[in-house]
Amino acid sequence: MAEQDAAKTAPQIKMQVLGQYIRDLSFENILAQKPVDGQVQPDVQVQVSLDARKRSVENQYDVIAKFNVTSKNKGSEQPLFLLELEYGGIFLIENVPQEQLHPFLLIECPRMLFPFIRRIISDVSRDGGFPPLNIDNIDFVSLYRQTLAQRAEAAKTDGETPPPAVN
Repeated sequence: MAEQDAAKTAPQIKMQVLGQYIRDLSFENILAQKPVDGQVQPDVQVQVSLDARKRSVENQYDVIAKFNVTSKNKGSEQPLFLLELEYGGIFLIENVPQEQLHPFLLIECPRMLFPFIRRIISDVSRDGGFPPLNIDNIDFVSLYRQTLAQRAEAAKTDGETPPPAVN
């Protein structure tokens, strides 16, 4: 009963997307510039990195998702195309405990942005002369844990404490 009362009195977490924007977009059709010898069998690699910053307005944050998509021809490793996208969202976030804010910003916020990012990548690859690239869903929890592990390992190597991800 006490847990139910505590849940009722706990403030509700509020997350609102205030805006979304493309910060940087680049697409290079390498295949058009240097034709590939033989049959084309694309091998697509997607790299994702995330960043979050506090804005000057209270409870507002910028979250940036950076996607680097490369397509190479299987076997010859000749590049076919390169797509780079930095996509941002401006979020109003209230009532998230400070110790949970970092994972919230780098897991929940990118989840909200991902459908729009997927659409942009699909449209740009299609408009660039290739079949639309529909990237798979991303497990942002795993990505977050992997990033934390990499930072901890880098800190051990440097002998420093890892820097905070949210400035």
